[in-house]
Amino acid sequence: MSTKTIAINAGSSSLKWQLYNMPEEEVIAKGIVERIGLNDSIFTIKYGDGQKFENILDLPDHEVAVQMLLDKLIELKIIASYDEITGVGHRVVAGGEYFKDSVLIDDDVMAKIEELIELAPLHNPANLMGIKAFKHILPNITSVAVFDTSFHTTMPKENYLYSIPMEYYEKYAARKYGAHGTSHRYVSEVAAQWLGKPIEETKIITCHIGNGASITAVDGGKSVDTSMGFTPLAGITMGTRSGDIDASLLPYLMRKDNIATIEDMIDVLNKKSGVLGLTGISSDMREIHEAADNGNELAQLAIKIYADRIRKYIAQYISVMNGVDAIVFTAGVGENAFYVRDAALSPMSWFGIKLDKEKNENTLGYLGGEGVISAEDSKVPVFVIPTDEEVMIARDVERLKK
Repeated sequence: MSTKTIAINAGSSSLKWQLYNMPEEEVIAKGIVERIGLNDSIFTIKYGDGQKFENILDLPDHEVAVQMLLDKLIELKIIASYDEITGVGHRVVAGGEYFKDSVLIDDDVMAKIEELIELAPLHNPANLMGIKAFKHILPNITSVAVFDTSFHTTMPKENYLYSIPMEYYEKYAARKYGAHGTSHRYVSEVAAQWLGKPIEETKIITCHIGNGASITAVDGGKSVDTSMGFTPLAGITMGTRSGDIDASLLPYLMRKDNIATIEDMIDVLNKKSGVLGLTGISSDMREIHEAADNGNELAQLAIKIYADRIRKYIAQYISVMNGVDAIVFTAGVGENAFYVRDAALSPMSWFGIKLDKEKNENTLGYLGGEGVISAEDSKVPVFVIPTDEEVMIARDVERLKK
């Protein structure tokens, strides 16, 4: 019997969602509410055979946005009543050491998500707002939290501990947690299907390269190492985030530039660094690429730095797993920026990695953007696989339904 499940990804001023018929995994409708709490909120629903509803109005908070979303689903005859929705799954960024899997949401779970706000201050508060909004309006449906970090709880201690006094881990759980786990889990499973092997027999490096970006070593279907750290600030160069940096640089810059607090310095690393900071142009790789093509030397340098950090993590994870069966690129930049994939992988010919130029530059058309972009004589297959975190959330709701 089919039931309807809605997958929710709440941001501080946004709410992305997808409504499924389950277990068929058929997308009935999807949409986004932008600028929640600001003037001129943008409310969009896509449904049916290319139909679209859009409205611009003021939505003061997430609960009002959720109420409007549910009412519009009825008004547009996508559902007949609230009762048709039997499950909701919420993306939550930080689950800390509490959550090694997705869980049914109760008061204790919500309290722990709130407690973990320090680990993801930009994300967990918004995730919690989405949870509370749905809890208030649809209190009796199955409500599940799906954590970005849970996939990475399989990392061994030698890969998640920092070389700092052990008491900091024992007292304060200071360690690497990673992020984007739901995406890494999804694309590694699809890559194993492409390889024609059980995932338990594969070694896959997954590169989730969007405005936020992380790379993961997936050995036998389990995360054994990942590039993001205690927070999503660590790892490779990103759109506005610095990635890995020498901690001693922070007090030096604070003194030199009269930065008053460590919070202000972290804000610079989170919001004003990455390719935006390197170029002063944009955090959007499309704009960086355009500027590079037009001869902007800083944009050209930023792409080199961006690709260099990706390449170093890939090489590191080949070593961590003592081999690799496939490399996967996903998310906005990973799926669309052929020049980033080329710049990252072309210097890795010693590893037997070789791209097919035509396939790499024309991934659209390979099963709607999914497919092999490596050359036939490449020792390591390279795939572009569009991520689908929402379907993983919906699957976890089905798995945990009472």
